[in-house]
Amino acid sequence: MRHTGLKLRMLVVGTILFGFYAAIASVAIAAFGTGVWPFVAVGTLGFVAFQYKFGKWMALRSVGAEDLPEDRYPEIHRMVERLSDDMGIDKPTLKVARMGVPNAFATGRRGAGVVVISTELMQVLSRDELEGVIAHELAHIRNRDVVTMVLGQSIAAIVGIAVQWIVMLAGDNDFADLILGWIAGMLAQLLVMVFVLAISRYREYVADADAKEYIGSGDPLARALEKIQSSSQHAGETRLDDSTAALCIFDSEKGILRSILATHPPVEKRIARLRE
Repeated sequence: MRHTGLKLRMLVVGTILFGFYAAIASVAIAAFGTGVWPFVAVGTLGFVAFQYKFGKWMALRSVGAEDLPEDRYPEIHRMVERLSDDMGIDKPTLKVARMGVPNAFATGRRGAGVVVISTELMQVLSRDELEGVIAHELAHIRNRDVVTMVLGQSIAAIVGIAVQWIVMLAGDNDFADLILGWIAGMLAQLLVMVFVLAISRYREYVADADAKEYIGSGDPLARALEKIQSSSQHAGETRLDDSTAALCIFDSEKGILRSILATHPPVEKRIARLRE
């Protein structure tokens, strides 16, 4: 079985996330009776579906992504076609955006994937380095870990909202309860996201390994990561919000809290693995 480690992690984390959801659903049923169960189920499924569609749209809109013209970039389109064919997936839609930093991300699923490349990335990378980055993003689509990330974020949001309302309704509905509910909801969402982040870091290593396999060497992607890191250190304000940055090949945000809740493993470790 290919990528057994990633699949097992997604299974375990998926089970834990379902456990969080089941706990919240049980509290709702206990509070309002079994008659509320259909509304809980339909509402949850609708929320997740909305989050998936809306999240994809927002990620593209947040960076102003536009279609990558095939007549202007035929070499990139041919490269993606070849890599997609090698990986056994449909060619994703290619888009380009100004992100303020050299970066790229994938969203969507097999058969409906989208890869967004920043104009800054195309300016600083050579052809083989760009190929390594694109192979990395295609691997995310093939491995279906993008969908897992989006669903995990959705369940975290559901748990956070539910805990916030439970705390508020359990009190006197005054301003203090509103603040306490907000804090409790944020902490609950953060707790769920810890499990999602465990997959997020591991999936980057897997996508790096896939890119190394399909382009025949890890050095081009390693060089690309070095250039992306160097350019990001000297870049100004970016157009990437937190949810979109989590999908990118490189997250440039720093700080103690961001290190603890990092969506990506240290770039130095990624480069070392690619060059082993």
